[in-house]
Amino acid sequence: AMAGAAARGPRPCLLLPSLLLLLLLPAVSAEPELRFRPPAEAPVRLFTEPELARYDGHQEGQPIYLAVKGVVFDVTSGKEFYGKGAPYNALAGKDSTRGVAKMSLDPADLTHDTTGLTEEELKSLDDIFNNVYKAKYPIVGYTSRRILNEDGSPNLDFKPEDQPHFSIKDEF
Repeated sequence: AMAGAAARGPRPCLLLPSLLLLLLLPAVSAEPELRFRPPAEAPVRLFTEPELARYDGHQEGQPIYLAVKGVVFDVTSGKEFYGKGAPYNALAGKDSTRGVAKMSLDPADLTHDTTGLTEEELKSLDDIFNNVYKAKYPIVGYTSRRILNEDGSPNLDFKPEDQPHFSIKDEF
């Protein structure tokens, strides 16, 4: 009888940990799902400079993007202005904030940098940003410079732009 009890003895001890594990497993796998809350709106797309450069209107069948004030607009519907060989193609595929403010296509002005712009240029920039780009073209994302801090950490003050007056109007 003693040998039988000894043989039976360790078995429950082996069973117990595996039973506990089975009980814990579903809880462990469900845990991340409970903590994860999908964002209220679609996640914001972040564009690095090389990524944005891919949408410069030179690739047939690709959308055409340009950024103003770090906001990336899909200007494909204005292909005759921003497409390959079109008058404003120089603005496409990059953040052209300074060029828009100065109404300049000078390569030196095709930058996000607004240092030294006059009051008039800054006012003109806001007018064009709101009344042309935000009114006519859908926002597809933001430049990494707009969403991230210098060190690459998320900019906690970032707020997506609203597009309340957005209406795809004909260009003509």
